[in-house]
Amino acid sequence: MLTKKAQRLRRARQTRIRIANQGVARLMVNRTNLHIYASVISDDGAKVLASASTAEAEMRKALGAAGKGGNVAAAEQIGKRIAERAKAAGVEKVAFDRAGFAYHGRVKALADAAREAGLQF
Repeated sequence: MLTKKAQRLRRARQTRIRIANQGVARLMVNRTNLHIYASVISDDGAKVLASASTAEAEMRKALGAAGKGGNVAAAEQIGKRIAERAKAAGVEKVAFDRAGFAYHGRVKALADAAREAGLQF
């Protein structure tokens, strides 16, 4: 019997194999109870081209009190921020890697905000 975490990691591994065959940069999302993290990784997987998270000091200050990084509003801000940073790094098109997390709530909010800010996936 697989644990919940092992099942999520198994789904993530399968997705990353499919993304690697596309040969395009990937937008990787990870979430914890307190924070959400997003990174744009090069198509060969060797370099992080852009990153954003609610754990950054600047974002924590903008969100207000501690522990405010684990909600949909914070995820939307990170989505906009990662799209801006990716475009600044010269990346327009990415593949969305949700790391096995369900596509709803914070993950969906981040993806929608990144699309609205001009990132294509």
